[in-house]
Amino acid sequence: MDAKTEALIGALYSVPEDGKAEIIDGALAVMEPTGGIPSRTGGDIYSSLRDYERRTGLGYAFPDNAGFIVNLPNRKSFSPDAAFFIGELQGGKFLDGAPIFAAEVRSENDYGLAAERKMAAKRADYFAAGTQVVWDVDVLKEKIVRVYRASAPDDPTIHHVGEIAEAEPALPGWSMPVVDIFP
Repeated sequence: MDAKTEALIGALYSVPEDGKAEIIDGALAVMEPTGGIPSRTGGDIYSSLRDYERRTGLGYAFPDNAGFIVNLPNRKSFSPDAAFFIGELQGGKFLDGAPIFAAEVRSENDYGLAAERKMAAKRADYFAAGTQVVWDVDVLKEKIVRVYRASAPDDPTIHHVGEIAEAEPALPGWSMPVVDIFP
């Protein structure tokens, strides 16, 4: 790892309290806080993942603001809204590698053409880093869960209220009723 990347990772540890950032294109990209509904949704997904962790012992569930260090040309970290990681914990250090599953919950500013392009690029980065499944959770407008898989990154499965969202093949046997995701 080069000195600039190490310095940026060090800066991640110093993001102000309750702050969130990722390393993208050689710079620290500070992310704005989210509102109540998206934040609670991320918490609900984490809670379900935590139950899966306890039931299976297959890895670790993480809530919002966990840092995952990766080594892509244009990205050095992720901080999903909820995630599941299979790997070793590093004490107080960021996690080494991408989560196997990541949930990205849309906030107020995650709509429009520019936002869609940014989210598509982030999903591509997740898959390049080894993530198998990414959820795009729209709690504010469409009330759907788009399930993207590394095996078909441009062809999501879309789940509506009344359906069950899953994360196969990343998390065998784990699912959530979509109605439980939305307030």
